Amino acid sequence: MIKKILDIYKKHKEGIDYLFWGGIAFVLSMFLFWLFVNVFGWDEVLSNNIDWVICVLFTFVTNKLIVFRSNVRSLGGILKEFVSFVAARLFTLVLEDLIIWIGCDKLGYDQGLAALVVKLIGQFVVIVTNYILSKLFIFKKKQD
Repeated sequence: MIKKILDIYKKHKEGIDYLFWGGIAFVLSMFLFWLFVNVFGWDEVLSNNIDWVICVLFTFVTNKLIVFRSNVRSLGGILKEFVSFVAARLFTLVLEDLIIWIGCDKLGYDQGLAALVVKLIGQFVVIVTNYILSKLFIFKKKQD
């Protein structure tokens, strides 16, 4: 049984690692969003943007080193990956902010659990889009 599990993991390592580390980033993002909105009383879009900065730094490191195992080690190469990563994440941040703005500000789902559901919908769109962008454009299998 353990061998079967290990074989499945080896076969789908990248996707499983992405889901695991992305799951941690998701929980962190949801917690920070809840904290900023419900404890600090900040605006939903502002809260989303602040939690985004924290989570982007976390996900860059985990995606680069663990998920996609990028071989790029030169400072210039790492900076290029980081700029590409942040640019892609900015694109998905705009998507998520738009979802949160429509859901919370325009449709009125801005209280407690309702705001978290709107954030959850935004996170689903972001997770799928981020994986595609990271896999195809940012952490391509290549040498410096």
